[in-house]
Amino acid sequence: MNLQETISHQVKKAVNDIFGATIESVELQSTRKEFVGDITVVIFPMLRVVKGNPVQIGEQIGQYLLDNVAEVKSFNVVKGFLNVEIDAVYYLDFFQSIKNQNTFGFVTPNPEDKAIMVEYSSPNTNKPLHLGHIRNNLLGYSVAEILKASGKKVYKTQVINDRGIHICKSMLAWERYGNGETPESTGLKGDKLVGNYYVKFDQEYKKEIQELIAQGKTEEEAKKLAPIIIEAQDMLLKWEAGDADVVTLWEKMNGWVYKGFDETYKNLGVDFDSLYYESQTYLLGKEFVAEGLKSGVFFKKEDGSLWCDLTADGLDEKIVLRSDGTAVYMTQDIGTAIQRVKDFPDVGGMVYTVGNEQEYHFQVLFLIIKKLGFEWAKNLFHLSYGMVDLPSGKMKSREGTVVDADDLIVEMAQTAEEISEELGKLDGYSETEKAALYQSIGLGALKYYILKVDPRKRILFDPKESIDFQGNTGPFIQYTYARIQSILRKADQDVPIDFKTISLHEKEKELIKFIMLFPELIQNAAENHSPALVANYTYDLVKEFNSFYQNVSILGAENDNEKAFRVALSNKVAVTIKKAFGLLGIDVPERM
Repeated sequence: MNLQETISHQVKKAVNDIFGATIESVELQSTRKEFVGDITVVIFPMLRVVKGNPVQIGEQIGQYLLDNVAEVKSFNVVKGFLNVEIDAVYYLDFFQSIKNQNTFGFVTPNPEDKAIMVEYSSPNTNKPLHLGHIRNNLLGYSVAEILKASGKKVYKTQVINDRGIHICKSMLAWERYGNGETPESTGLKGDKLVGNYYVKFDQEYKKEIQELIAQGKTEEEAKKLAPIIIEAQDMLLKWEAGDADVVTLWEKMNGWVYKGFDETYKNLGVDFDSLYYESQTYLLGKEFVAEGLKSGVFFKKEDGSLWCDLTADGLDEKIVLRSDGTAVYMTQDIGTAIQRVKDFPDVGGMVYTVGNEQEYHFQVLFLIIKKLGFEWAKNLFHLSYGMVDLPSGKMKSREGTVVDADDLIVEMAQTAEEISEELGKLDGYSETEKAALYQSIGLGALKYYILKVDPRKRILFDPKESIDFQGNTGPFIQYTYARIQSILRKADQDVPIDFKTISLHEKEKELIKFIMLFPELIQNAAENHSPALVANYTYDLVKEFNSFYQNVSILGAENDNEKAFRVALSNKVAVTIKKAFGLLGIDVPERM
């Protein structure tokens, strides 16, 4: 039983012993800084079963805790709040027990437990990754790492959307206008080159539409009759029929794109355990639709199309197979989910990192899988997130005005360089060290700025603001970590500590209390699929350390024992920052 549980248990006993009443739960809070105490028991909810003055009730319960809980040193009551002060020995004993624990807060997965598969990225192969993909990748990767730290076995995956009309548009434009150019001949990344032809297609398509409108067609007719779109549709039909020339071109251009994607993933610091390709999964699901029709999960309309009636669940009717027997996205997603469990039999749940415009789709998908009788359907989760905007406005990929992920990563490093040069922070660094540090600061700023926000909220991303060395930013936290490393380099860390003679300073106690929260934080972040909880905990920990640093002399402590204790405490803060930032995929530099 931890201390909170002990106090909660003893408060229930006190209410029973003193007032002859029973309470189901006890509300505990951290004591506000303006009051003496560490844990606050809220008396007001008890007034439903215990009649009387809340201050007097608090006094009686406080005395009971003082008499029955060894760790309680004193108490005070402010209105309906019982503030309990915990003996310093409790915090010192705790710190001594975890001081050298490298995995403090992390839980080792039980081999018997079911695994969770986290899907993220899942790009189209007709263009490079953009700012929206960055948020998706950072969220998915971080949630996977947090789930792992909480004690879950995790597989990271993605479905690459490598087929469809959008791919054919790039292929056709390259065939018409590319003159055989390749990533090697142009010096462009493969995904950039293919993306340029997607933009080129759109430009030519618009020209043809305008020409047809000038000949008297309506805009709607012109969009359907433009020769270039008819040709792209024809190319898609040829691909589906297995036309050798089209398939060869498709494999070549997708190959270019995959090389480009791999480079971006490496720069971004994300990885995958398995890959699925839409060209291999788009026919999955049909067999389950046939089974669902037999079992009454689906029904057939007069035109032969198959549907699922979800009106009793507050949704509507959803098509799962067209009248011509072709699948829709829903069919494909049903089949892919089931296939994953076949491929990884220990998977018992999945997390889909997909934008909030798809919320309804996933509501329907999860419900259909549940109706088909798959027990693991209850462990499916849509990690929904909002758009990312830049101060200049939204992103559009057809017009080529999209914010490219690679360009943004480079721009972040350049911005980090400009700001670092202005602040004169890097005297004595070699050019290679500087370049690595700019990359680390730039990426750290980008990742932290995106991950500190609740996933469901829309973000306005400002590169300059994200690289501020003050405030709730990645570089501010990285700088504090580097500051601690500088202290540790100057100190002898092998001095043994006599904990019995340590007189705990208030700032030291606050830091230990913050470190104590780390295991619970990881579990909460995993339960809520929220890297924002980890990011903001780390910022609060760093603020607490900076307050300690300003108020307590570490290397100038009064005696060697005190100094050794403060150095060990600083080291534990640094280790916790590094672990927390690792969950966000952010590096911490040893020097800054």
